[in-house]
Amino acid sequence: MKVIILKKPGGLDHLIAEERPDPAPGPGQVLVRVRASSLNFHDYVVVTGGIPTPGGRIPLSDCAGEVVGLGDGVTDFAVGDRVMSLFFPNWQDGGPELQKLIGVPGDHVDGFAAELVAMPQTAFTKMPAGFSFEDAATLPCAALTAFRGMFVEGSVRAGSWVLVQGTGGVSMFALSLAKSVGAKVIQTSSSDEKLQRVKALGADHIINYKTTPNWGAKARELTGGIGVDEVVEIGGPGTLPQSIAACRIGGHISMIGVLTGISGEVPTAAFFSSNLTMSGITVGSRAHQLDMIGDPNRYNIKPVIDSSYPLEKLADAFRRMESQRHFGKIVVTI
Repeated sequence: MKVIILKKPGGLDHLIAEERPDPAPGPGQVLVRVRASSLNFHDYVVVTGGIPTPGGRIPLSDCAGEVVGLGDGVTDFAVGDRVMSLFFPNWQDGGPELQKLIGVPGDHVDGFAAELVAMPQTAFTKMPAGFSFEDAATLPCAALTAFRGMFVEGSVRAGSWVLVQGTGGVSMFALSLAKSVGAKVIQTSSSDEKLQRVKALGADHIINYKTTPNWGAKARELTGGIGVDEVVEIGGPGTLPQSIAACRIGGHISMIGVLTGISGEVPTAAFFSSNLTMSGITVGSRAHQLDMIGDPNRYNIKPVIDSSYPLEKLADAFRRMESQRHFGKIVVTI
C-alpha cells in the first residue's frame, strides 16, 4: 500500500511517500480502506516537529473510509460499512484520564496517511448517513471538539449567545452546531471577506478584531449588555481577556486553542467576579461522537471544506494551512 511517512527531524520537506506491506486485521480489529482525511492543527504541529515522533511515523489523526476486512471477534461492523475514526481511540466513555488520552493516530501511533489501516473496532464509529467520505473525515477532531465544548461541558441551547473566534475547522463547526439548536452567534476574524462568508452561513453578528480591538465589550453590547453564554476560545492568552469581558455572569469558556501562545496574563478578578467557568477541551470520547452523530434532527452538522488535495500532495495541503488563508477544513483524498 501507499503511505506518507514523516522522517526525522520533521518538517514539510520530510514528508515522504513510500510503499509498505498491506496490513491484516488481528483479533477484534477491522481493516479499513481509507478514503479521506482532514488536516488539524495538531497534525501540523506533529509534521513540523513540534510534537516529536519516531522516524517513519505515518501522520494524520482523522479518517473516513470503508471496512474491507474483519478480524476474529468483530461484532460492531460488517464488510462494506462506512466508518470514521476516533481522535482518542482509547477514550470510550466517561471523563478524560491519562490512559484514555494516549494512542492518538498520527502521533502516538501510525495514522491515516495510508491506503489501508488495521485498528481495533473500538477506534471507529459509523459515518452519519448521507455524508461523503470527505465530509465525514472532517468530523472526528474539529466537529467533536466544538460539540463537546458547547454541549457537554457547556449548555448551549435555543436562545443562547455564542461567541466564536476565527474561521478554522472548529470555529465553522461551532457556528453550524450552535445555529442548529437555535443559538445566536457572534463571530470574529481579522478578514472582512471571511466575516462576510460566515455572515452568509448564518452568523448573527460579525466583528473584525483588528478594527475593533475591544471586541469583548462590543460582543457584550450586541447582547444588550448582558454578555455571551459561551465562548469558543481559539486564541488562548492573547484573546482570553477579551473573551472574559464578553461573558455574562455565570458564562462558560471552552478553551480549545492556544494560537496566541501557551501562557500569559489572565484578568483573574474579572473572571471570578463574573462567576465564570472555563473548560479545557481536547476533542472527546467515542460516546460523545456517537451522541453528536446519532440524532440528525438535533444537530445539523455542516462541514465547510476549503480545499482538497490528493495524498501525494500532503505537504502542499499543510502549506495551505500554514498560509492561514483557508476557510474551514482542508481535506486529503486517499
